[in-house]
Amino acid sequence: MSRAEKKEQTRQALLDATIDLVDDRSFGSLSLREVARGAGIVPTAFYRHFASMEDLGVTLVEDSMRVLRRALREGRRDLVKGGMPTARESLSILLRHVRTDEAKFRFLIREQHGGVTEVRRAINTELRLFSRELAIDLARVPALAGWEADDLEIAADLFVTIMMTAVADLLDGDGRVGTEQALVQRAEKQLVMVILGLGQWRTE
Repeated sequence: MSRAEKKEQTRQALLDATIDLVDDRSFGSLSLREVARGAGIVPTAFYRHFASMEDLGVTLVEDSMRVLRRALREGRRDLVKGGMPTARESLSILLRHVRTDEAKFRFLIREQHGGVTEVRRAINTELRLFSRELAIDLARVPALAGWEADDLEIAADLFVTIMMTAVADLLDGDGRVGTEQALVQRAEKQLVMVILGLGQWRTE
């Protein structure tokens, strides 16, 4: 293994150790020493990979957001066409990703309003970027062609907020099938209401 490969392996070990540690606690409660120990390195070696714990947290946000944005991109493919099946499929795709990468989603949900400013800002910045991407998709819908950019971004924010709330509710749920179905049905109705509302809204 080359030096570069070994360095990348250690860097990934630090990220993985952090995800394991924040499974049931906040990022702000972690110490550099804990993370280093979890990755199997001495604390001083941490600085070869990250400038600070905040730097590590922001990197973890970017890593986790790639998973979330991939899920939301898949979920939004047909969302703008409207209709109940579309909303259902979007939520089904999101749920699959949540179950596959639950620890990363849990980290994002918890830290979105957490105590570490840099991490919180990084999450909100990433979500804003995603909303802007979705707004561009919405602008391509013929029925929304005359909408102002600000209105399109507000609509996109609603979609993203519903999806993020659904993720938070699912992660906080009791794990029962009936509970999950009820949460998904509620989010589905919210998405459909927004989709139907888009057709009625008129930009001033």
